[in-house]
Amino acid sequence: MDLFTYEDMKLIHRKTLGDSVPLELFRSVRLIGMYQGLPMKGASTTKTVGRKIGQSLPVENMEEVLSFFKELKIGIPSIIESTEKEIHIRIDDCFCKGLPTHPGNKTCDLEGAILEGAISRFNNGKVMVKEVKCNVNGDPYCEYCIKLL
Repeated sequence: MDLFTYEDMKLIHRKTLGDSVPLELFRSVRLIGMYQGLPMKGASTTKTVGRKIGQSLPVENMEEVLSFFKELKIGIPSIIESTEKEIHIRIDDCFCKGLPTHPGNKTCDLEGAILEGAISRFNNGKVMVKEVKCNVNGDPYCEYCIKLL
């Protein structure tokens, strides 16, 4: 049994500071703490954490996943290509938008793993998500390739 659930995360009782934290704090945890501070740019950690978060979301289809992505302010997703076995999702306004460009680096693996975990809820766990474009890499937007296995 999980110690915490997604529903628990919505139980916020901060009277003075409210329910938001600055984006720069999230970026610091993700990019300074995990990306720079852990082996392999934190890839195994962020993928494990992201999948677990995604699996905890109350979603039953792709439309709900994309809606949650926007609601949680992860980014604004749109499907740009779709076949029976593969979907490409463009993410505008991603958390990394505006950061310095570092060609060869993609930093949104946590967010891709959240997608993977969420989609696995209604695709019998058979899904693989790969980040193929990233603002930090110099791309104009972030993009994920979702393979339905």
